[in-house]
Amino acid sequence: MSMSDSRARGAAAPPASDPWPERRTAALDMGLFTLGAALLAWAVYAGAQSMGYNWQWYRVPRAFYRVIDGEIIPGPLWRGLLVTLEITLWSLPIALGVGLATALLRLSRSWAGSALATAYLELVRNTPLLVQMYLFYFVLSPILGVERFWTGVLCLALFEASFIAEIIRGGILAVPRGQWEAAASIGLRPRDVYGRIVLPQAAPLMLPPMTSAVVNLIKNSAIVSTIAVFDLTNQARTVIADSFLSFEIWFVVAAVYLSLTISLSIVAARLEARARRGYDRA
Repeated sequence: MSMSDSRARGAAAPPASDPWPERRTAALDMGLFTLGAALLAWAVYAGAQSMGYNWQWYRVPRAFYRVIDGEIIPGPLWRGLLVTLEITLWSLPIALGVGLATALLRLSRSWAGSALATAYLELVRNTPLLVQMYLFYFVLSPILGVERFWTGVLCLALFEASFIAEIIRGGILAVPRGQWEAAASIGLRPRDVYGRIVLPQAAPLMLPPMTSAVVNLIKNSAIVSTIAVFDLTNQARTVIADSFLSFEIWFVVAAVYLSLTISLSIVAARLEARARRGYDRA
């Protein structure tokens, strides 16, 4: 081997990665995050001090539970949290079902079905959720005889289904056309094509935006407090009216919503990683 060949091979070799820049970047990001969080906490504390607010964090646990004669009695915030979770758990499957049906109608060859699905999407996505909630509660609920809890569930489900439908449609369209043609060439019916070929491949693509849709569903569930459903937000208002712990209660309620959404995001990230590993192996 000549000297020029050895030099060329040495020049073509990729340089070894230096871990220090990545570590410095991570340390800088952590420092900026800590600084921002500290400034935000200081701004809130300084604002409360300028108002002469008296912090009483020791009274907050009573809003979650009380111990009376050795028995734990759930507090209003705990009961409101259970209602919020119940609303989410009922709204989610309805939203997924309606979203899937709407997406399939938009992709179908039926002109009437596609037009109906498009009209539903345009109507729901271009009107405020609060207006829809009032329409459901003051117009549809008396006509159909639906109680306020289910009124909130149906309104939230139909609102979120409009976004889920577009997520599902985008995931289906992202599947390569060759997969459709291969399924049709072996004589699979459209139902089997969707159930066995298309949707399993589209699921990993739909997981990240679907997680955002579910997170929005949890956050938007607070809107049911406007129709006197005693969810977490409405119970927080009641506690504040009784105790005047405005700052403490709202901070705690925000932390509860944040913990719910972050936990869901972590679970969804693990499911997405597992689905992608299975897809890569296939």
